[in-house]
Amino acid sequence: MKTFFIEEPLAYDGTQLHSHFAYKKVNLSGDSVVAFCGPCKVATEAMVDLEDVLAGASIVAADMLHIIVEHFEDDLLRVIAWQRLLCDLAIEEIHESVDGLRLIRRGDDVYDAEGRKLTVSIATKSATSCLIHLGINIDPTGAPVMAVGLKEWDLNPRAIATGVMNRYREEITSMRHARAKVRGTS
Repeated sequence: MKTFFIEEPLAYDGTQLHSHFAYKKVNLSGDSVVAFCGPCKVATEAMVDLEDVLAGASIVAADMLHIIVEHFEDDLLRVIAWQRLLCDLAIEEIHESVDGLRLIRRGDDVYDAEGRKLTVSIATKSATSCLIHLGINIDPTGAPVMAVGLKEWDLNPRAIATGVMNRYREEITSMRHARAKVRGTS
């Protein structure tokens, strides 16, 4: 699994959540994790979460850390489990950076102890792969819900991205090794 942090700011509008985004954008083929920072504004027609579409929800933030994962798998349920693992790894990374902070995951979203939303996240399937988008607020200005961002804790988004991407790569590599080292039973 390859990882890459895109240095230049890039606005996320939902269209980045497609097959081969990493290959087209930064020449990473195969399973990958790519991160970048930039504003977030996802129009209804670009949303893949049908509950959000039906509710007329909006996804907006002045600045977010975006992490896009692509697995060339066809099992969306497995990728949803990996999506939740990605959220937990983001919590671990942030907890190690901020003493006394308490973040919790509810489903595929992360909140602080006051109930302010830190992330948006979705997993979906394309014709050739499964994809995850994890958006971590940096500056949540414009969010339609009570939200918090990395800026409040004076955290470096690139450092958080690098830590989360490395943790994720290590977990997936470890899981694949664990799968390959066992023999079947009769």
